[in-house]
Amino acid sequence: MAKLTGKKKTDSTSDPAEGKSDIIRDRELNAVETISRFTDFDIHLFRQGKHFKLYEKLGSHVMEFKGVTGTYFAVWAPNATYISVVGNFNGWNQGAHSLAPRWDSSGIWEGWIPDVGVGEVYKYYIVAENGQSQEKSDPFALWCEVAPRTASIVWDTWYEWGDSDWMKIRKEKNKLNAPISVYEVHLGSWQRDPSDPERYLTYKEIAVSLVPYVKEMGFTHVELMPPMEHPYPPSWGYQITGYFSCASRMGTPQELMYLIDQLHQAGIGVYVDWVPSHFPGDAHGLFRFDGTSLYEHEDPRKGYHPDWKSYIFNYGRNEVRSFLISNAIFWLDRYHMDGLRVDAVASMLYLDYSRKHGEWIPNEFGGRENLEAISLLREMNVAAYTEFPDIQTIAEESTAFPGVSRPVFVGGLGFGMKWMMGWMNDTLKYFEKDSAFRKWHQDQLTFSLVYAFSENFMLPFSHDEVVYGKKSLINKMPGDEWQKFANLRLMFTYMFAHPGTKLMFMGCEFGQTSEWAFQQSLDWHLLENPMHKGMKDCVTALNNLYKTEPALYDFSFSHDGFEWIDTQDRENSVLVFARKAMDPAQNVVVVLNLTPIPRMGYRVGVLTEGNWQEIFNSDAAEFQGSGVINAGAVTSEAHQWHGKSNSVILDLPPMGAIVLKKNAATRRI
Repeated sequence: MAKLTGKKKTDSTSDPAEGKSDIIRDRELNAVETISRFTDFDIHLFRQGKHFKLYEKLGSHVMEFKGVTGTYFAVWAPNATYISVVGNFNGWNQGAHSLAPRWDSSGIWEGWIPDVGVGEVYKYYIVAENGQSQEKSDPFALWCEVAPRTASIVWDTWYEWGDSDWMKIRKEKNKLNAPISVYEVHLGSWQRDPSDPERYLTYKEIAVSLVPYVKEMGFTHVELMPPMEHPYPPSWGYQITGYFSCASRMGTPQELMYLIDQLHQAGIGVYVDWVPSHFPGDAHGLFRFDGTSLYEHEDPRKGYHPDWKSYIFNYGRNEVRSFLISNAIFWLDRYHMDGLRVDAVASMLYLDYSRKHGEWIPNEFGGRENLEAISLLREMNVAAYTEFPDIQTIAEESTAFPGVSRPVFVGGLGFGMKWMMGWMNDTLKYFEKDSAFRKWHQDQLTFSLVYAFSENFMLPFSHDEVVYGKKSLINKMPGDEWQKFANLRLMFTYMFAHPGTKLMFMGCEFGQTSEWAFQQSLDWHLLENPMHKGMKDCVTALNNLYKTEPALYDFSFSHDGFEWIDTQDRENSVLVFARKAMDPAQNVVVVLNLTPIPRMGYRVGVLTEGNWQEIFNSDAAEFQGSGVINAGAVTSEAHQWHGKSNSVILDLPPMGAIVLKKNAATRRI
């Protein structure tokens, strides 16, 4: 290959024999100093798959050597025969700055180059054992060029955080008996520049409107869909090429840190979507990094993902395990993330996931479980909670795999929570039905309580439910416009009253009518419509109800916090249940009327005698409901009903839900 001078050339593959003398001559003038940031113990941990802060060692690091500022580069490529650093600083000359392999056969190449500092773009020029050459971006790069450019950028993660108050209290905000209501956000489409809808807002620009909005809505946390570098926007961030870099099209690492910092200062936690399940085959990325299947499994039956046409990490390779766990720790450490939502866990757990007979390899015991991935997830959770005991990890896992949110020491995977996919599917199927037919399907709402406490469940209405022709949540609802909105308010009330933590995708909170489109802003203009404004106000009220009523969160994951009062009135499609707090005086009763017919004078059994106050009603006029409410306290009667010694007479709103509390001071919405 001819020497490159003054012209950038990327992702090249050629015979290195051509122009070999140029490279040899340039190597003789090599200005690279062979120094190392690695200790023998670092190498030992790396080889054992136990080095969980590799980002402090591998990658590019600006440092002083012999009084001169330069950059130390280190990359793992055990099957390479030659590696050099190329960039604008050397005219992309493949022979100017070659790295040296370590003597210990660790496969790490390293070196320090003078006068290279923050902001320099670079790649690794790698010659494989078979003679093929290519240019790769740095797997540990802290920042990258904006696509379609693919070079890495020398950067740092220094930032002067202002969230010390939050970090002191986040243990209380993240604990399993705290109210956790998560707003899922795709930063690239939450809001675009109103004057130029094609332009992404920067992380700092988004902070101006996102932070006060989330605070006003009452969500306790946001979950950021993958903010890592991904060159293909339609992947929504799930096809990552820069695992340690934020998405450059929206700004610098420090600007993303600013957004997180502002959320923290507003008392809002931040979870990040983490993707250890697969990576894309982009030529500049991890795929066949040193000319071999280094990060991915060599056998396509274990290393290729048929659903996403991407590549599966080799979970049994110790150095890859160090890479992945280091990446999880990196986002918790350098970006102050409060937790990890781990994507596509089900695809990691099973060797036959989305594969036909003969397309997968059983494990050593003949089973379908991916023992190496299971081991990795357990080790990641132990490492994350050991280093940061006040965070949460949350699994997107859709199967009946046992113990996902149970501790590793009792055989679980060690996650703090798991998405309750069965609840989500059953709930949507039920609410999509015309109310006239719901009496035959009431078990779709009651079945979830059969298994609700087998895991620590989070109830998700996520981005996956409002794309690819599935329709928006509001347009899944049957009936005319009024019924659609009443149905959605009712469904959300059921969600907030059901045991478990909550997650809602952006736009659902105000009833966005169109499906989510990653390439454009949410339809904020809809809030000029009273029905959409009423929906937003309802979700705000539900968040506030959730955060202020201990019965809704004290026992989110325990039988102690729930009791069915009546599930038998199928004819009228009415359900009644209680949510219970540590202090019985804080208990509440929830009544769902799942048809558009108001039920006047409806008797409901209550937990104890006394005055019961309606503290929430999804049919309130403030939400654009019909206004069928129970004003003032309702005094119980010693009339046995629903197996209770005391009962009350209520007016049930059409397609509405009410929440009652004994001796509540005032009615709240």
